[in-house]
Parts: sequence; structure tokens; C-alpha cells
Amino acid sequence: MTDKRHKRVMEFIEAFRVKPGSKVTLAKDFDPSFKAGVKKKKEGVALLAEGVRLLTEYQARLAAQDDYGVLLVLQALDAAGKDGTIRHVMSGVNPQGVSVHSFKVPSSEELDHDFLWRYQRRLPGRGEIGIFNRSHYEEVLVVRVHPENLDRQKLPTAARKDVWQRRYRQINDWERYLTDNGFRVVKVFLNLSKEEQRIRFLRRVDLPDHNWKFSTADVKERERWDDYQKAFSNMLSHTSTEWAPWYVIPADRKWFARLGAGAVLVNALMDLNPQFPKVDKAQRERLLEVKRTLEAQAPEGAAPDPFEEKQRAAEAAASDGRNGHSADAQVVVPPDASTTE
Repeated sequence: MTDKRHKRVMEFIEAFRVKPGSKVTLAKDFDPSFKAGVKKKKEGVALLAEGVRLLTEYQARLAAQDDYGVLLVLQALDAAGKDGTIRHVMSGVNPQGVSVHSFKVPSSEELDHDFLWRYQRRLPGRGEIGIFNRSHYEEVLVVRVHPENLDRQKLPTAARKDVWQRRYRQINDWERYLTDNGFRVVKVFLNLSKEEQRIRFLRRVDLPDHNWKFSTADVKERERWDDYQKAFSNMLSHTSTEWAPWYVIPADRKWFARLGAGAVLVNALMDLNPQFPKVDKAQRERLLEVKRTLEAQAPEGAAPDPFEEKQRAAEAAASDGRNGHSADAQVVVPPDASTTE
């Protein structure tokens, strides 16, 4: 069943994947209003809930196995819904195993290091999911659209030659290094149309409790729309690799953006397929010894192991059901004893 489930997720996200080596023109190749066959919001919300459940399951296994780490990279223009996507997609995970980092204007200390230094310091550990809300890709996006930011990085003259091609290569090499060391890089671009961005900006102006989200700087950046579209297209063309492909998620509908981003992340975890560690024979014997000690401490009249009794009752009820018999009483199956398809 897991294989079929994974196959469905892979088929759903394939339309969003940027084929490595392809030349992308964002406006022509990806439709911000595409719904991938999901006709209604209600259906999309239900699918997202299932994705959140899967994410919860796989995150627990990722943390327990403690071999792999996952880095989710989120890029988008202003008002594309990055914050909401993080909030909804990660709603079921254990917060102890997740970190979110937003990268603002670099400090003087950060400018005194190479351009990847500040991102390297925020990477997740093994067993963890790290989220970059904006990321190292700002170094080939906003820095390219506003070259004065490149001047502040104090690069030697030789390092400025073919700087964007150099940075694409350096980013690809860095992500390959991370992948080779057990850290999966999952890259999601939320693709918002110009008209939908205009509407969302107006909403932030019109609703008093959304005024705090609005910045005049966002509107000024909107004037550079075509420059950003070109920078995005170049980024997608040069940095979608076999080890860390880009997924361009239609973002004109917030519910679909959340569904698409969640599916991409779940697919990555399914690929890794982390497992709960199994104890060896000696460890199992020690556990059984502890079990016998705890059972001996049961109060008079109490079951030695209530959980085991519930498991046996549930198995008996299931067996009766398969044999066409009805159980005399309804048995509540503990979550850990249930079978998840």
C-alpha cells in the first residue's frame, strides 16, 4: 500500500518538476492558476489533511532513525503565501524537530564571509527538517536585480567575472555536497501571477488586521516584475538538478499552493523512507526484564499489562469480524496498535 501511495504522490507532483537541464521561461512554462485535476477547494483541503498526516508519520521516523536531514527551500515573490504554506503544511509535525529561518538583509559580519556562509550555519541536523523562508537563492535573485547589493559583498575583481554562472555552479555543488552527506534538499518555488499579487496587496491595505503585513517596499519591488521573472527563469534553468530539482507550485490559490508544497515534501520523505530502529536480541531481553518488573508492580486487581490486554482484545475482535462473528463489546484500538494504510 505504501508503494501505491508514494506512486500517487509522485504522479501528482511531476507536472511541477523542472526537468534538469531544461531552459525555463517562467511565464510560458508554468501557469500560476493550474490545479492539476483538483477541481474544488474542499477536495484540496482534504488531500492536504492526508498529506499532513503522512508528514507527521514520516517526521517521527526521520527523527527516530537520525541518519538523514531535510532542508525545505521556499522561494517566491512577496504575497505568494510562504508563511501560510509553512503554517499549514507543518501543522502536524513535532516542533522540536523543525526549524524555520528567514534571511533578511545581511549583517556586516555576514558580508565579511562567502555568500553561502550564513546559510550553512542554519542547516538542519540529522533527524531534523529545516525550512529556509527565502534562502541562498536570494544571492542570484534580489542581488542580481539590485546589483548594488553585490557591491556590498566586497568581492575581488576576479570573483566578479561571470559571477552569476559561478554562483549557479557553486550552489549546485553545495547542494550536491549536502545530498551526498545525507541531507535532502527540497526546493519549492511558489509561482504567483502579477494580478493575484496586486489583489493580495490591496487586501493587506483594505483589512486593518492585515495592515502590518504591508510594506511600501513590496510595491516598489513590484515595479521590477519583469526583472524578477527573468531572474527566476535563469535560476530554475541553471539550478534544477537530479539531486535537488526545483518544483514550481501554482500559487494563485493558497489552498493549492499548500497542497502542492506539502506533496513535494512528503515525496522527499517517502524517497528517504526512514524507519524506526529495531533493537537487537540483547536489548530485547533487557526490555523483557523491565516488562516483568513493571508487571510485578501492578496493584491488586489490575491487569499486569493493560496495553497488551487491549491489543489482544483488538486482535480478537478483528479476527471475529473476519470470521463473520460480531464482537460482544466495542473495543477501542490504541493508536500504536492500529494499522495505517
